[in-house]
Amino acid sequence: MGRCVIVVENLPVPLDRRVWQEALALRDAGWSVSVICPLSEQYSKTFEVIDDIEIFRHPLPLEARGKLAFLVEYGSALFHEFRLLLKVSRRRGFDVIQACNPPDLIFLVAMPFKLFGKRFIFDHHDVCPELYEAKFGKRGFMYQMLLLAEKLTFKSADYVISANETYREIAITRGGKNPDDVVSVYSVPDKARMRRVAPNDALRGTASVVLGYVGIIADQDGVDHCVRCIHHLVVDHGQTDIRAVIVGDGPALASVKALAQDLGVADKIVFTGYLRGEELLAALSTFDIGIIPDPVNEYNDKISMNKVFEYSALGVPAVAYSLGETRRLLGQWGNYADDATPAGLARACVPLITDEALRAEAGRQVKALADRNFNWSAEAAKYVSVYDRVAKQIAPQGKLAS
Repeated sequence: MGRCVIVVENLPVPLDRRVWQEALALRDAGWSVSVICPLSEQYSKTFEVIDDIEIFRHPLPLEARGKLAFLVEYGSALFHEFRLLLKVSRRRGFDVIQACNPPDLIFLVAMPFKLFGKRFIFDHHDVCPELYEAKFGKRGFMYQMLLLAEKLTFKSADYVISANETYREIAITRGGKNPDDVVSVYSVPDKARMRRVAPNDALRGTASVVLGYVGIIADQDGVDHCVRCIHHLVVDHGQTDIRAVIVGDGPALASVKALAQDLGVADKIVFTGYLRGEELLAALSTFDIGIIPDPVNEYNDKISMNKVFEYSALGVPAVAYSLGETRRLLGQWGNYADDATPAGLARACVPLITDEALRAEAGRQVKALADRNFNWSAEAAKYVSVYDRVAKQIAPQGKLAS
């Protein structure tokens, strides 16, 4: 087929499950795949080859939370991304650049290569203007600049891969893209890799019910809501025979740990940090109830959270706020808070905690839903079809130019 390079800034690969599954799908379709991503403590090699995919990693100066810190982070990332694109170009070449946001600035390093005939695909992971509003509670000048960056990214892209149907509508309406050039690809886990294994008894301890969270721990992810939910369950509902297991890491980890101490529930919560492979599967297989604590706002209303797919794939019933995309995915088999507060989240948990038969049935139903609707093979076929179109455009004779 051809050669492509995927650029992702907010997570290293293969930790970024969506990007890694996409890379594997392209490799299986015959593409030569390179990935540019940041370094992390777990993934500290600046270059390695995993499953025939070349991964180039770069440092970031900090893990940003404030506005100025984001500018420093993004500026550094763009420098390294351009440097590594030149390196990949010299090393093995590429015909296609795929940019995965955030931020909506990667088009800046892709544009010089477009002048030489390279194609640009935008993999739309996040709605950055709404993310800014959720993080800082306002719009203003920066919000308008993010809308402009988003529009320029859409305009620069030959094709857009949207993380869900809501994003696809944004690409068409707000981004002005031709509907034929926008394909939705949900971040569904590969069933061969997301499976039940023996649970981690050490994580459960003596608790009868384990409530779990998996994901990034940033300000907008609502892990503080999860901690407050545990507090309400213990104090308001007398549910003392529970434990919360929070899997993940991020810039808000220290603050949510401090909150657990302040609320007196630190002994009820285990923070595991990032896990991967069998350790991650064992932790997820320990969950009796999956918590989706992302608060109600315009950003979270639009996103399709990996947690939804991961809990469902393992038959773990989820408790969440009433968010648009979450309801679109889980429908009647989701368990929704009656108001947008941690107290409401706790009330939604109580029936599942106290009624083991209800919890088991809810798990069976959500597993059946996942088996019916959440199929990575189907999503991967849609994803690869975009690259098939690009390949035909670059080389009508069926061979990409060297």
